[in-house]
Amino acid sequence: MSNAYPKKLQLHIDGEWVDGEDREVHQVVNPATGQTISDLPKATTADLDRALSAADRAFPIWRDTPVAERAVILHKAADLMRERAPEIGRLMTYEQGKPLPQAIGEVTASASHFDIMAEEAKRCYGRVLVRPAGQNSFVKYQPVGPVAAFSPWNFPIFTPVRKLAPAIAAGCSIILKPAEETPASPIEMIRCLVDAGLPSGVVQIVFGDPAEVSSHLIASPVIRKISFTGSVPVGKHLMKLAAEGMKRTTMELGGHAPVLVFDDCDIEKALDLTAMQKYRNAGQVCVSPTRFYVQSGIYDRFVKGFTERAAKVAVGDGFADGIEMGPLANPRRPSSVGDMIKDAKSKGAEVMLGGNRQDKDGFFFDPTVLSHVPLDANIMNDEPFGPVAVLRPFDTLDEAIDQANRLPLGLAAYAFTNSLHTANMVGDKIEAGMVAINNLTVSPGDAPFGGVKQSGHGSEDGPDGLKAYMVTKAIHQA
Repeated sequence: MSNAYPKKLQLHIDGEWVDGEDREVHQVVNPATGQTISDLPKATTADLDRALSAADRAFPIWRDTPVAERAVILHKAADLMRERAPEIGRLMTYEQGKPLPQAIGEVTASASHFDIMAEEAKRCYGRVLVRPAGQNSFVKYQPVGPVAAFSPWNFPIFTPVRKLAPAIAAGCSIILKPAEETPASPIEMIRCLVDAGLPSGVVQIVFGDPAEVSSHLIASPVIRKISFTGSVPVGKHLMKLAAEGMKRTTMELGGHAPVLVFDDCDIEKALDLTAMQKYRNAGQVCVSPTRFYVQSGIYDRFVKGFTERAAKVAVGDGFADGIEMGPLANPRRPSSVGDMIKDAKSKGAEVMLGGNRQDKDGFFFDPTVLSHVPLDANIMNDEPFGPVAVLRPFDTLDEAIDQANRLPLGLAAYAFTNSLHTANMVGDKIEAGMVAINNLTVSPGDAPFGGVKQSGHGSEDGPDGLKAYMVTKAIHQA
């Protein structure tokens, strides 16, 4: 694979790399320039049916493959990803826009998920129940069956690997549909699996009209499990489709992560961590720290320190040296983020920094800080999914927890405090699937990743993520 963006993007169906030929195409755009860089073939109905047939045929073979043999292939795929990380990272920067070091880091971090799941599958123990002499009852876990998985554009490798790795490790076949905006890097991840020796039909990658592809795959009796990462409305729609076939679902949906900053914290550490993390991936992260609730006694100092740090974030083409934040991923994002900022300003928010689309080619937006944002502002209630931090003060612990929990979302939450009592209360009382205290790490790979309320259900990563691709069976012998 060369370092340039590939001229030819392909589907992978039933062990074959499929070219565009006479298929319709989606134009892939470089968000740093706004220019089309490649054409992506869209799967036809016949392509999807062929993928379903292959997944159905491959499943019993892969299910019965010893877990140690599955692990060898996953470890080999991880090694290939690390070896090819510079090239795959370049593709990601072309199509998604994030700075090249961050893109390469995403590839190497994703490779570790293949390693983790390869070993986790070896430890997927059942249990024996206590029974009278001459009787046995035991519980075992078995792969659920062929999987349809759907992933978004913000992390083109890291999000799909959280579906691929556990499904393959568990013994499932899987059809992956990543985002059409960012196809090249996940295609190359599939190539690593194929080159590592994964049998034909176990993994396939397709693209097309999202609604048409998802409805066709989910409606098929072949598919036993759906995994989706994306917006709340689309997740609800896919759940309704899955309900028709009583199919299991894992839904990792939107967030609007609160950050509670208490006056007893190490404020400089909190500022350094949160300002850096807020603008990672241009804020296009489902667990991005966004709603900053800062205790009144340190509020002004925090706003000043955060704004100073945000002003130093280097924005530009992800291939340029020293760039810390690239463009937003597509032309819809600057308009959406800009509208939310205008609404907040009209309702009394103070713009401490930024607030505008940058006057250059591509989809660049200023790192933005809003202070004293009223609760009725849209941006306090709907996830901006952009480089905007919204801040407002609070007085008491109870008030902070109430504010953190007031939305119907509950993916990630963060807090900074040196009080053990406050830390314990935050960990217990905040309604979120993941809470980080005095740090911002919520996805280490061996821990469950997922939300509550309308942020979804089910877990990815770790033993919980593996079990999401398995069914529980009780066997009773007399």
